Amino acid sequence: MAIDPESFDVPVVDYDFSALTTPSSLIDQMAKAGGFTASKLATARDILRDMRSEVDAVDGDSSKVCNWLSFPACLCATGTRGFFVEALKQQMFNVVSTTCGMLDHDIARAYKHYYHGAFELDDIELGEHSLMRLGNVIVPNASYGEIIEQMVMPALEDIYKCRLEETGKTGADAWIGFGSIQLVWELGKRIGTPDTIIYWAAKHKIPVVIPGITDGSIGAQLFMLRQKHRDFHIDTLADEQYMSDLTWDVETSNALMIGGGISKHHVIWWNQYRGGLDSAVYITTAPEHDGSLSGARLREAISWGKMRPEAPHICVEGDASLLLPLLGSDFFGNQ
Repeated sequence: MAIDPESFDVPVVDYDFSALTTPSSLIDQMAKAGGFTASKLATARDILRDMRSEVDAVDGDSSKVCNWLSFPACLCATGTRGFFVEALKQQMFNVVSTTCGMLDHDIARAYKHYYHGAFELDDIELGEHSLMRLGNVIVPNASYGEIIEQMVMPALEDIYKCRLEETGKTGADAWIGFGSIQLVWELGKRIGTPDTIIYWAAKHKIPVVIPGITDGSIGAQLFMLRQKHRDFHIDTLADEQYMSDLTWDVETSNALMIGGGISKHHVIWWNQYRGGLDSAVYITTAPEHDGSLSGARLREAISWGKMRPEAPHICVEGDASLLLPLLGSDFFGNQ
């Protein structure tokens, strides 16, 4: 690519803090100030605004516009969960890909508190007091395993009973088509509260795909239900069919992906069958030099056909627990 020296004609501008009136005005100034990640965040904000306009224009119709949201469970152990709750409440995204731990933390925190801690705490001593550390968040066992078992198992028993009655089938045949999407909706209807992701997913019928549904405390609950009801199972391939149907003929497909791994990959994997995503924002703390999916920048996805070459995209390196609230204050706050 030939460099045109005359093309560098946009000056770097200092912040004018006296002119800041809203979170949006701060991000607007970031675009002009530059400073490495700041300008990337401003670009991400603009791409996400376009995504929201596109899905709003079709009243959330996922056959026309798919706005994907993918994220790891750990953020739901923090107040950053509020970003995801509000995003689903306002239907900014109409399909979600995440991990089993999202269910764990979303349900547990609906009924019990997690607490502030510190990275430097003694983990041996914490374990002796039945306190688990997730970064600088403290999760008492009473706020996690105990409350999850107390709330989820009765709900699963009811889901099992209702499924057999609704389908009129017995054995494994009753569970064909019942994947993690249906599980989230059923749990959301029974034990979701308005401050949870599963509540709004169920209310708005937003599919939440959890490919690694056994990888968490909820997965253990599903396993224990299976010990009692040997015909019970989760149809994971039904989830794959749902994603295939969503992406195959959709007119526009966009994504906000936080972190990597299985959640991110399910978004870009299915979008390769339609020639790639039309736009995307990726937030990550992972380096790209180790070849991991978490570290892979969106430009790498172009080589796989998972991102269209002309698609607007940006990778913002940073902690999502800091960046998402900034973005959320722009999208969801009082302007």
